Amino acid sequence: MTISKVVLETDTSPVTSTGLLDELPKEKLAWMLQKMCETRYFEEKAEELYIRGQVHGTMHLSIGMEAASTGAIAALRPDDLIIHHHRGHGHTIAKGADITLMIAEFLGKEPGYCRGRGGSMHIADIPGGNLGATGVVGSGIPTSVGIALALQMRKSDKVLLSFFGDGATNLGEFHESLNMASVWKLPVVFLCDNNQYGMSAAIKKVTNIDRLSTRAVSYGIPGETTDGNDILAVYQATQTAIDRARAGEGPSLVENVTYRWRGHSKSDRNLYRTQEEIDDWKTRDPIVRFKQVLVEANVMTDEEVEAVDQQAKATIDQAAEEAVSFPEPSPENMEDEVYAP
Repeated sequence: MTISKVVLETDTSPVTSTGLLDELPKEKLAWMLQKMCETRYFEEKAEELYIRGQVHGTMHLSIGMEAASTGAIAALRPDDLIIHHHRGHGHTIAKGADITLMIAEFLGKEPGYCRGRGGSMHIADIPGGNLGATGVVGSGIPTSVGIALALQMRKSDKVLLSFFGDGATNLGEFHESLNMASVWKLPVVFLCDNNQYGMSAAIKKVTNIDRLSTRAVSYGIPGETTDGNDILAVYQATQTAIDRARAGEGPSLVENVTYRWRGHSKSDRNLYRTQEEIDDWKTRDPIVRFKQVLVEANVMTDEEVEAVDQQAKATIDQAAEEAVSFPEPSPENMEDEVYAP
């Protein structure tokens, strides 16, 4: 079965591994659409709350990148693990986090996942297998190697997905970690969410190769580049890598080429790219494309697709309404879970 390759910038037509539509149950496909829609509406709601002054600090939105996170995590077992990055809301939602507690964390509320102390970049759900992220670019990559080593030493058949952005691939820890994971054949899949920019630096200006996945050759592991706006292509490439890792054959590197519609963070004025470029990528909206695929393949009707969409929106609206009413942290326990005892 052929995995979709990265689309050329001049090509706006959907390129999808439609053969998977015959293999995956309708319920799974509907779930994938639901999680992408929940991620989109979650981030739009977070942006709205920020504009209203209810979110403190900054945030890093992944609007336009929903297929890369959902497609990869859809290939996991429930007991598998992930480490994501500071643009990780989609990964957290796809891994099954409680959306109300996520919004509570955004708002700095006591019932939030990190008791309101972590904010946008540090949401973790340990019981759900989401080991969180930090705001340091690439820091999750060596951590994932340590966790994968622990899984191997415990003779566990769990697999870890390690997510990072294109900006992390020129760091020393990227190369050191992939080399070590390869030598020890660790059960980890390295997933690069290549959204074209590390802050304001275009990947083409700082890396002299067309596909970041070709670096896998240096470590003797498989590398694959997919159209990161094609959720089925992402799913298929990740599933292949997961199967390899679970069988004890070691890691893989998967690069999902996508694009963030918003700036790097809320302070980003987008002076380094044109509106024409952004608008061009919006024509490749991963949610619109997947809806089109499902309808044209007669997997779901237009009405069923829109029902999933509206249910996702209602879920986010209800979660936000509830989270806003949660209590603020009290000064008496301000240092709890911040410093080790």
